[in-house]
Amino acid sequence: MEPLSTWENILLGALALLMIFWMTPGLKAALEKSKTAQSDWRGVLIPLVLVVFFIVFLIAMVRS
Repeated sequence: MEPLSTWENILLGALALLMIFWMTPGLKAALEKSKTAQSDWRGVLIPLVLVVFFIVFLIAMVRS
């Protein structure tokens, strides 16, 4: 696969900037809403621990 040409790099950069400017109002609103929301660490940690245990299980199954 050959590298991108200059105009393709410029187009990708412009698209990235457009996406950033397009998403900024929504990100600001989400940050303001998250400041007033209750923290729910249990809702984050339980799925994270389950994923880690599942990955350890898969690795153990491959090794044996």
